[in-house]
Amino acid sequence: MMELLAALENSGFGTWLRESPSIWAYPAILTLHTLGLGVLVGGNAVLDLRLLGWGKAIPLEPLEKLFPIMWAGFWVNAISGVALFVGDATTKGTTWVFMTKLVIIVVAVVMLVALRRSVYGHGAALAAETPASRALAVMSLVLWFLAIVTGRYMAYV
Repeated sequence: MMELLAALENSGFGTWLRESPSIWAYPAILTLHTLGLGVLVGGNAVLDLRLLGWGKAIPLEPLEKLFPIMWAGFWVNAISGVALFVGDATTKGTTWVFMTKLVIIVVAVVMLVALRRSVYGHGAALAAETPASRALAVMSLVLWFLAIVTGRYMAYV
């Protein structure tokens, strides 16, 4: 496993990402990662908070349009996250914090899919706010918060 991580880190891309003075290397990829996170978690928080009673005047039906935007943010984060990982694979790939972050993200994505099915399973026009959707909203907010915290914590481990 360490050989694979070292090969990734020592690849041309990994070396460029780590050592290039260009703004298009690490700073640009980290900025993309942050923007993707804002789009994904921001859109998710809007829906979650609406389900928890904030902004009751906002109908649920048009909020379904947030899902393609959230998925775009997710894919920006996934691609930029892999790129950031390649630049420091031997360190990140061996820490419990990184593995915990990945597990949290997987569970949060499962919650996102479950939330959509719970609220919009019968079509946007029949969007329903239920106790189950509110529980999923709470779990979703907690999971994305934990993903952000573990991501930031990786810089200190």
